[in-house]
Amino acid sequence: MTDTTDHTAKADGSFTVAALYHFAAFPDYKSFREPLLEACRANDICGSLLIAREGINGTIAGPAQGIANILAFIRSRPEFRNLEHKESYASKKPFLRMKVRLKKEIVTMGVEDIDPTQIVGTYVEAKDWNALISDPETIVIDTRNDYETAIGIFKGAVDPNIKTFREFPDWVRNNPGLHNKPKIAMYCTGGIRCEKSTAFMKQLGFDEVYHLKGGILKYLETVPAEESLWEGDCFVFDERVGVGHGLEEGEYKLCRACRFPLKAEDTTSPLFEEGVSCPHCYETRTEEDRERFRQRQLQMKLAKKRGEKHLAPQG
Repeated sequence: MTDTTDHTAKADGSFTVAALYHFAAFPDYKSFREPLLEACRANDICGSLLIAREGINGTIAGPAQGIANILAFIRSRPEFRNLEHKESYASKKPFLRMKVRLKKEIVTMGVEDIDPTQIVGTYVEAKDWNALISDPETIVIDTRNDYETAIGIFKGAVDPNIKTFREFPDWVRNNPGLHNKPKIAMYCTGGIRCEKSTAFMKQLGFDEVYHLKGGILKYLETVPAEESLWEGDCFVFDERVGVGHGLEEGEYKLCRACRFPLKAEDTTSPLFEEGVSCPHCYETRTEEDRERFRQRQLQMKLAKKRGEKHLAPQG
């Protein structure tokens, strides 16, 4: 695929952010890890990329030309020549470091024999999405996790309220009402989860299965706010936490203890303590947990004073 993206950084964003994925047979994926990591480091790229036998997935950020170089490097592989990506911008560095990980799946659903290169739902362009989900004959399903749906969802969509994507297949099997209407419309952040979820639905015998091409990010980028059926912000897996229409950065912050997105009022709760707890996780953590998080938070503050990065694992 010819890359026609304008790589001129947006005036109010100093970091270009590229979300990408591509399903393809990639048996020698392990040998690609080191060259890809070296190329990312050489181009001052941060973020996370997952590679597996079934393809590549991830989000990276860096200078506009560096992103263009890495995308070209990935597309130089014949398996990924048709890789597509979505760009947005961040005013601050959205990731602390660069990681390239080897995985069994590039998005973990936990169902054997699901191959989106062989069977998948019908793609729906962002401009046609409103008409589909407004059709009374359509059931609209959000395939994301509960902490993602907490800050935004399409009007009228069903929220499975799942903790991880692994729970989605059982949720479908336990909801016979999904057969009550002829059309199923599914969506996720960038499209990758719907590649597997729609393949799964087709495998179960659902006939008319559709998914939003490019995901919520493409919709927010292209559909004007005044025409939008999206309510809230879209959770993103970097330091921006959420983005709105036009992919503008939102005002959420993350609880460093549970990774739940927090509104401004959450941070004024007596249950909120920076890096230690928030109203969403306080009751599920022990005092021993919180003391451990306090020590971690202290080390992070000391490292910041010294001008160092503290990369302690998530609690």
